[in-house]
Amino acid sequence: MQTQVFRNQPLTNTSSAFTQFWENVKAIASPYWYPTKPEGRAFSDVIRAWGMLFLLILLIIALVGATVFNSFVNRYLLDIIIGEKDLDKFIKMLAIYGVALILVTLLIGFSKFLRKQIALDWYQWLNNQILSKYLSNRAYYKINFKSDVDNPDQRLSQEIEPLASNALSFSATFLEKVLEMTAFLIVLWSISQQVAVILITYTIIGNLIAIYLNQELIKINQDELESKADYTYCLTHVRNHAESIAFFQGENQELNIIHRKFSHLLKNAHSKINWERNQDLFKRGYQAAIQIFPFIVLGPLELKGEMEFGEVTQAAIACNLFANALAELINEFGTSGRFSSYAERLAEFSNALEAVTKQPENVSTIKTIEENHFAFENVTLQTPNYEQVIVEDLSLSVQPGEGLLIVGPSGRGKSSLLRAIAGLWNAGTGRLIRPPLESVLFLPQRPYIILGTLREQLLYPTTNRQMTETELKEVLQQVNLQNLLSRVDGFDTEVPWENILSLGEQQRLAFARLLVTSPSFTILDEATSALDLENEGNLYQKLQSTKTTFISVGHRESLFNYHQWVLELSQDSSWQLVTVQDYQLLKAKEIVTIPSGNAQITIDDFPNNESQSQPEIGIVTGTIEGFSHKQIQILTHYSLANIRSRASQGKSITGKDGFTYRYNKDPKVLKWVRV
Repeated sequence: MQTQVFRNQPLTNTSSAFTQFWENVKAIASPYWYPTKPEGRAFSDVIRAWGMLFLLILLIIALVGATVFNSFVNRYLLDIIIGEKDLDKFIKMLAIYGVALILVTLLIGFSKFLRKQIALDWYQWLNNQILSKYLSNRAYYKINFKSDVDNPDQRLSQEIEPLASNALSFSATFLEKVLEMTAFLIVLWSISQQVAVILITYTIIGNLIAIYLNQELIKINQDELESKADYTYCLTHVRNHAESIAFFQGENQELNIIHRKFSHLLKNAHSKINWERNQDLFKRGYQAAIQIFPFIVLGPLELKGEMEFGEVTQAAIACNLFANALAELINEFGTSGRFSSYAERLAEFSNALEAVTKQPENVSTIKTIEENHFAFENVTLQTPNYEQVIVEDLSLSVQPGEGLLIVGPSGRGKSSLLRAIAGLWNAGTGRLIRPPLESVLFLPQRPYIILGTLREQLLYPTTNRQMTETELKEVLQQVNLQNLLSRVDGFDTEVPWENILSLGEQQRLAFARLLVTSPSFTILDEATSALDLENEGNLYQKLQSTKTTFISVGHRESLFNYHQWVLELSQDSSWQLVTVQDYQLLKAKEIVTIPSGNAQITIDDFPNNESQSQPEIGIVTGTIEGFSHKQIQILTHYSLANIRSRASQGKSITGKDGFTYRYNKDPKVLKWVRV
């Protein structure tokens, strides 16, 4: 859960929030600045980082020293001009003043450069570390359903760099301004102890007010990050689903959703404007009071001759610089509030990545063994949260070169079995035997289209394969995408492929990858659902010619032609494994039941023309279930085209079993039923 700090909260909550903030900072900073794990940063890199940090501290100390030195030079210059009126001393002191100003300029430039360089190095390392966690052990996949962390892409792309830069900016500015305030307080103490004591008291009060204001800013910054992330994701969602929105004409609804997200962003912006108004009024008023204070206290002393003009001027400059330092310090407290939000969100994200990849304790998992074939041995597969059993006690083996088709009602876990094979889901018991994943190519229903050139699309996921353009053109010809090159400038052209390719073309492009990589094992999850039967048949024939072992998920009857085995999953987590021929006969000879009020029509198919009981006929109130064209083809000697023709003409057909069938054109039926 995200930790939020609210205004007017009890001291215990503030203490707890600070403790959590410090834990977040340690979790992010420790691996970079003080690595303790063997796989951490190289020792030379750590020494380099600390060396740059030490040099930055020296530059800041030198800058503060030069600024204080300039205040004394300025004091002496005024004394020479007003009191001594010595031209030689004036020229010498002016030269010293000029050199000191040049030194301050150089110190400011180099210290800011070094600060940004350290922040950039830290950002680079932090980004690589988080990105490595995100893309290892499939954390990027698991975090979508095992964690409530929102917008991981936003946290990666927009929140790591500000964290590093804000951390260095706050730390360096805090050190610099505290040193300046301390130095100028010492200067003021040497001029007037009374002024110094009053300023110290004033500073304590100002910092307490700044901390109070900062409590509210932390919550505002947290809300700002979340609302910006939600708004950005909403716009990205519209871009990714532009075609679906256009088909549904859902522009008005999408606009309402975007306006709702934007209103949250706007509300947060108003809150921030109000806070900044209060903070600016406080900062400017606080600064102005300090600037006028030395003239009120020390001015009368100079007029009475009890203090030199240079001392009064130095005190005024010291108070002015003290006020500026305090104002910047107060401003940095606001930056620290944003830094706190970044640190919290990044620590939460990093912890979530570790949590989703950690194997849960005291739970059963499917044991995976890598061999050169597919087999399930007494596998019971469950959803990742262990709340539902998908399939129970599954045992089967797919021999090399064979094809297995997985069928069953929607939502019964056909794709879940493929996830188990890929190692995405492992909740359950039993043993899964599969080849190494490097030997398996997965073809989902909606193919993954990468951001790259046509050559990279075809060679994905391999990166070191070399193929000539002639070979690639031949592959495109085999999947009926030969016209694709006419729509782009060549194989090395990068275009938004998801926008210019239809789903059917994307599925054929996925098969082209299959022909390029020639895997030993292929998994197809309704990989031809958007294709016509001719293209589907062509692609599966190409697949069979590669002698690969493949497992398919699908609903089409045409898929039976390209597989040897059928695994049917049922609603009650049971299953059956039969040959394609036996499965088709079972479906063709299954009992067809017509529900009725108190009676039903039951049509049985008895082999060898055995006797059958006369069905009892009642009033039909449900939808009739009969035989498809494909099932009638199995039961008769007719071709599929002849069967369709007879169905359209209303003609009957006599099957091998001696029964007569007629096609029922009722829109609720549209099946062959036995006469």
